[in-house]
Order: sequence, then structure tokens, then C-alpha cells
Amino acid sequence: MRGIVMRARGLVACVALIACPIAAGALAQVSPGVAATQGAPASVAARSTSAPPPASPLDARLKKLELELRCLVCQNQTLADSDAPLAADLRGEIRELAVAGKNDDDIRAFLTARYGDFVLYNPPVQPNTWLLWFGPFILLAAGMLVWWRMSRASGHVAADDPARRTADADASRGRALLE
Repeated sequence: MRGIVMRARGLVACVALIACPIAAGALAQVSPGVAATQGAPASVAARSTSAPPPASPLDARLKKLELELRCLVCQNQTLADSDAPLAADLRGEIRELAVAGKNDDDIRAFLTARYGDFVLYNPPVQPNTWLLWFGPFILLAAGMLVWWRMSRASGHVAADDPARRTADADASRGRALLE
């Protein structure tokens, strides 16, 4: 009986975990007036009332630049994709530099000087990144060389090997018996 109760509790918890995000998503898509009357959080109501700002050439330029830069916290996301507070700060700093008249190369140089080449999503090919760029190919070539040498060594059996002589003698005796 106790096992049934535990399974029921687990089932209720699973349903709650599934239903809560679905309900929150449905609430976010409700019109602002309905969301406000149904007790939605202010952030949901405010988010649904604000229209996206018109895209300007500066915004398009910043978005392109943010896609080329790595979030230092997430490490596998671009600045544009990251929700980390540091990424938001860096996006703000990039905007300030762009508004101040800096071009994309100047902004990249500033961030690289401050955070190193790691901030670039595609690091440049230079002596300190050669291992990063060429290491996988070197390892692949080394693995192929080892495989080739091992397959060649296993295919060649010495002529004076006793096992080879026994196998040859057995084969010739078998042929003689069959004839």
C-alpha cells in the first residue's frame, strides 16, 4: 500500500512539473488586460504590452558583433544567446563603444585586450593557437600512422616462424589426403 502512495505522489509531482511551464507559457500569450485581471505577474503583463523596438542599423550591427563574441560565463554560447549577467554587461559595454563611434575591429580589439582571444568565437590562427587549430589533424595523422604500422606488422609473419612452418606442413598434408 505504501508503494502505491509513493507512486501516486511521484505521478502528481511529474504532472506538476509538466503543467506549470505549460501554464506559464499560455499565460504569457494572453492579452495584457486578461493577464492583469487573472493575477499574472507584472513582468508577464509588461512583457506582453511592449512591442519589439524597431530594428536600426546600429542594432543589426551590434547583433552581428554579439554573435561573433563568446560569453565568458557560459563559454559555449555567444553574447547574443547568453542570459548571464556578465553577458548583459558586455552587451551594454559594446553598445556604449559603438555609440561612441568605435568600429567593429576596435571593439573586438578592446575586448581581446581585456579578456584575451577566448572572447572571440573564432580565434585567430597565430603561434599560441596552432595547437587548437592543427592539433586535431596531427592527432588524426598520428592515429592513422599507428594503425597502418600495426596492420602492416600483423600481416607479415616471418618465413622461419615455427607456427608458419607447421601451418604450411598441415596444409600440404591436407591437400595430399584430398587427392
